[in-house]
Amino acid sequence: MDSPLDILLPYQRAWVLDGSRFKIGLWARQTGKSFACAAEAVRHAMTHPGALWVILSAGERQALEFMRKAKAWARAFDFALAQENGAHTAHGSVLKNAEIVFKNASRMIALPANAATARGYSGNLILDEFAFHENPDEIWRAIYPSISNPLSGGQKLLRIVSTPNGKTNKFYELFKNAPRHYARHKITLSQAVAQGLPVDIEQLRQGIADPDGWAQEYECEFSDIASVFLSHALLQSCESAEASLDWDEATLEQPGEFFLGVDIGRTHDLSVFWLVEKCADVLVTRGVRLFENTPFHVQLEFLLHCMHSPHLRRACVDSSGIGAMLAEEARRIVGTRVEPCRYTAAFKEEIFLELRHRFETRALRIPACAKLREDFHALKKSVTSAGNVRLLAPRNADGHSDRANAAALACHAAKTFCETATPHTLPRPPRRGGFLKTERALFA
Repeated sequence: MDSPLDILLPYQRAWVLDGSRFKIGLWARQTGKSFACAAEAVRHAMTHPGALWVILSAGERQALEFMRKAKAWARAFDFALAQENGAHTAHGSVLKNAEIVFKNASRMIALPANAATARGYSGNLILDEFAFHENPDEIWRAIYPSISNPLSGGQKLLRIVSTPNGKTNKFYELFKNAPRHYARHKITLSQAVAQGLPVDIEQLRQGIADPDGWAQEYECEFSDIASVFLSHALLQSCESAEASLDWDEATLEQPGEFFLGVDIGRTHDLSVFWLVEKCADVLVTRGVRLFENTPFHVQLEFLLHCMHSPHLRRACVDSSGIGAMLAEEARRIVGTRVEPCRYTAAFKEEIFLELRHRFETRALRIPACAKLREDFHALKKSVTSAGNVRLLAPRNADGHSDRANAAALACHAAKTFCETATPHTLPRPPRRGGFLKTERALFA
């Protein structure tokens, strides 16, 4: 009779039939690594009574998806063994949502990865998409003693598989420095296609349109560059003497089309007002105003002061968390020229991709400033195991890319401006002593 394993491609079959105790696999996306891992685990569980397989995935959705594949394999092996043995229940299994319990007392359990979960089980282990686990070093410290301890009941098997995710994680360290007794498997997309994977490489490459991402996701290259959202070279290409940090109060009195982005902070983060002027197809930074540990009513007063000018066509204001009340009040007073912007994942991706596009096409001019440059450069991108791009701004003593957020909002204001919008005429708020002074120390 035919074996269910006959449907595997050669590189998948090589993984399943490699009986090494420790295996680590560097596989490109869409090459079926979870499918192959599920096949091996089910095959082992059905032929080793009382075996336990624990699968730690990057998240709950990934854990359930892995188990869906394992259940399909369990049914396939059940069908094959029933034909051979003439009794469907001889090696049958009871299927549950995140657990498979076999009639021979073997079990498979799939869980979202965390160190506490890992400590709770002692069995054969699969670390699925390990490069994307949160706190992978803690997970490794938690699981390795139970895998390597000879008193824990037999020789436990360890399978580590993932697509690359930069060089600053435990998976990179393990793959590059794994001891000789680790069996290493690497498969790029082109290697998988050469062995029968039905994927149109060029069509996929054109759809992604990201050389760094392609190199890491599909050519299995560990890349630091792939995690940097805005490179120093890209930022410096848009630095210009035309752009200014100084907030000149007279600027908004001059004819022109101005747009404002406002990132709201209070105690731990800066509030940043980023003003740009549209000159043909280019946005030129005309001023950056910073507030540090400043009461909200003072920030609102400054925003209304700016909105007095009819040349300021639109302001996009961060309305997430502590910025919600300020943005709402500004909208109530000014009307549709103020857009409260709530930072959902989709909105964040939209505005930062627009920001990067402006840098790539040199359609944004920024001042030449080391601190400003590092603020933008701190933005990182990562790709989740589901293929979604996440943008991260690690927090430091200078905030978490507050200037970059404000600049992105200013670009968004210019993009979404409607020419038919009717400017509101506002009374100019009273000016406080030193109210418009640029805080140069925050840029030095």
